[in-house]
Amino acid sequence: MQEQVNIMVTLDSAYLPPLQVMLTSLRQNNLSLNIKVWLIHTDIPEKQLVELEQFLQQLKMSLTSIKIPADLFKDAPTVERYPKEMYYRLVCGDILPKEVNRVIYLDPDILVINSLEPLWQLDLADNIFAAAVHSGLTNISEGINNIRLGIDHGYYNSGVLLIDVEKARQLIHLNDIYQTIDQHGKWLLLPDQDVMNYLYGKVTKEIPEEIWNYDTRQAAAYLTRSLGKANTHWVAENTVVLHYCGKPKPWDSNSNNRFTLLYAHYQQLTKRIAMRIAK
Repeated sequence: MQEQVNIMVTLDSAYLPPLQVMLTSLRQNNLSLNIKVWLIHTDIPEKQLVELEQFLQQLKMSLTSIKIPADLFKDAPTVERYPKEMYYRLVCGDILPKEVNRVIYLDPDILVINSLEPLWQLDLADNIFAAAVHSGLTNISEGINNIRLGIDHGYYNSGVLLIDVEKARQLIHLNDIYQTIDQHGKWLLLPDQDVMNYLYGKVTKEIPEEIWNYDTRQAAAYLTRSLGKANTHWVAENTVVLHYCGKPKPWDSNSNNRFTLLYAHYQQLTKRIAMRIAK
């Protein structure tokens, strides 16, 4: 029997449409994988969960949704773009069933354009996470984050994570997270990502951003850093995850960068799948 690849998402109902686009791209470029989606949420209505399950059936994926009590992380710092659902990835060891020992977390503002299997098979050694560092052209932001958080490693982006769930159960504790939030809350610009870097950066394995967490705003920087190698053709052949960081999002009408058309293509594929369900 083919090994099950666990994909975890943590979001609210506002991000269900881009989630469907992300999963469509994942399936289109990973036709042979046995994919199970774990959706961790607080208040997505049952009707929308049923609709999502029907959609995933069309993609030949299975879905398990896990509802979290509304008071979990109720006092944690959140901002408009970063709701409390973002913390769930950190404590997934306490949330996912015991039989789940490895999972890939993906933000919804992502396209998967090549095989995800090499990430799934990656040897994490003694680390909890594998993640990419968004270094830009000059790496200035990493230095600022290191000073701000008092860390001496790269500043990892939490939008794409391979997680050793068994090790997370052993080493990640709610009290540590609460204490960090209580002591350093005013310094947390990207709350859960800052917490992850502050507490668990030393047990995170770095993976190449241009492959696994390509920031679509930084195409010129990737091209320059690679001395012209990482052009559009290279990205199409080698990059696995396109991450539409920042704003505007690719589903917004005012988005028009070099990767917007590709996103719109997967939006159209997603609409066609939804139309098949509606018939």
